[in-house]
Amino acid sequence: MADVIEADGLAILPGRITPAEQRALAEDIRKIIKKAPLFQPVMPRTGKPFSVEMTNCGPLGWVSDRAGYRYQPNHPVTGRPWPAIPERLVKLWQDLGAPAEPEACLVNIYAEGARLGMHQDRDEATFDAPVVSVSLGDTAVFRLGGTERRGPTRSVRLASGDVVVFGGPSRLIYHGIDRVLSGSSRLIDGGGRINLTLRRVNPF
Repeated sequence: MADVIEADGLAILPGRITPAEQRALAEDIRKIIKKAPLFQPVMPRTGKPFSVEMTNCGPLGWVSDRAGYRYQPNHPVTGRPWPAIPERLVKLWQDLGAPAEPEACLVNIYAEGARLGMHQDRDEATFDAPVVSVSLGDTAVFRLGGTERRGPTRSVRLASGDVVVFGGPSRLIYHGIDRVLSGSSRLIDGGGRINLTLRRVNPF
């Protein structure tokens, strides 16, 4: 279970989502993936693939390809609009006091060996709303830094059902996933981790 951290707009909320809610949410995500199949984003310019697969739900979805990072209203492969954000996630956003409605929910799938380097979430047109991140499945070793790339970092473990909120002065902190602890959860058939990231893209 993650440490409880509440400072400068950052909150790590262990077990915020109950086991029953986790199972229901995992089923929601399975249905979303059927409508909006997983794709593998690549780095701008180099075309190097990420180690995670992803999809999105909501009015907008985040994509990364050789042209750059951006939000768009349609799936990059099928061309279809993204499915709606599940109501239970919208309710979580509201219960945490986030303003307006979330416009995007990134769905990142971490198989064994996947990781995500240190980065900021800064492709949005507004930073006034927090980023809300939900962990499902295998435990991840999550690395937190500050708002400067070369600042000190610390790591915490995020288990299934843990929620992280990046807001206020912590909205633009650097963060990443060092590794996923394979076999630490039985929530997802075949193992792995699902990370759901709720974001507001446009000013409200």
